[in-house]
Amino acid sequence: MPTLEEKQLLLIPGPTPVPQAVLRACARPMINHRGPEYARLQNENVAGMKEMFQTKNEILVLTCSGTGGMEAAIVNTLSPGDKVLALVIGAFGKRFVKIARAYGADVEEMEFTWGEAVDPRKVRDRLSQDKSKEIKAVLIQHNETSTGVYNDLKVIGPIIREHGALSIVDAVSGLIALDLQTDNWNIDVVAAASQKAFMLPPGLAFVSMNERAWQAYEKATTPRFYFDLKSAKEFAEKGQNPFTPALPQVFGLQEGLRLLRQEGLQNVFLRHQRLGDAVRAGAKALGLELFAKPANASNCVTAVKSPEGLGADDIRKFLLEKYGLVLAGGQAHLKGKIFRIGHLGYVSETDILGCMAALGAGLQELGVSVDPGAGAAAAMASFQAAER
Repeated sequence: MPTLEEKQLLLIPGPTPVPQAVLRACARPMINHRGPEYARLQNENVAGMKEMFQTKNEILVLTCSGTGGMEAAIVNTLSPGDKVLALVIGAFGKRFVKIARAYGADVEEMEFTWGEAVDPRKVRDRLSQDKSKEIKAVLIQHNETSTGVYNDLKVIGPIIREHGALSIVDAVSGLIALDLQTDNWNIDVVAAASQKAFMLPPGLAFVSMNERAWQAYEKATTPRFYFDLKSAKEFAEKGQNPFTPALPQVFGLQEGLRLLRQEGLQNVFLRHQRLGDAVRAGAKALGLELFAKPANASNCVTAVKSPEGLGADDIRKFLLEKYGLVLAGGQAHLKGKIFRIGHLGYVSETDILGCMAALGAGLQELGVSVDPGAGAAAAMASFQAAER
């Protein structure tokens, strides 16, 4: 039985494994966050982040979690009483709703079946009904981490722009694991975070605001202080942060961006696609049912239904104790019904093969009639097919 000191195979959708080079960078000695060395560091990071966001917008780096980035997106663009349309396909869509309502927004939820993506046609129909343009913003997840589903922002972004509302996107788990062309797809506000595909420890959030979003900022009356993005922008112009930044993570970001730029953004997308395809192939070979519809299955995380008569959390507990394999559980009404395999960030083909081998063996030991090696074999075949 593994102990806390032994290595675990961490395959959850965040925090994700961190490369040794990034960990070493995080251990650099502290510097003056108001000095020229930090200014050079921040400016270099922002330039790299623009490539990752595929935007010309300024990227504002905040010391907080991804939820802080989501909150910043709300408080800097909306006023209490503003009409907001929230497109919900899972638990993090619900979180966006809670944040907006906490600050007084009038939120209309358009909820879709969990496991499915937002239907762009229904969004267009709803927005076309808003003749008086009461809807000021539309909230949407790039990737819904709780269900393993991504939304087609390439289609939905222009639909929102045509109406005139702001598009506010939670891309915390999706950015750089999945394509997101901020400028080309007419996305006004995008929030992301360090502990997902960026391969960093938790502690940083990133927010992109275009000119339309800054115009909304000037009209927004929601109270803000720590998350005031205009203040962050003014300090960024001096190569600084309004408050004390998380220097270890900022050092790590510099190294992480170096690795990502060296790999090339298109190759990063392909890597995540290979991993996602292999996980789905392996799970199905073990006789498991996937939760997400195939058309919008995420390359960040795969949600798997537990076999009949066996709880998902029981499977996770056994795999952790026997094999040191760490998987994520279901959220809200999906708790105990699904488990989630994260395959974003610093995750390799070998990690996926190990996961499938442990999962197959674990299911057999838990009494499921299964060929324990079928998952690993299917994942290997998927990787080989991707090379051809």
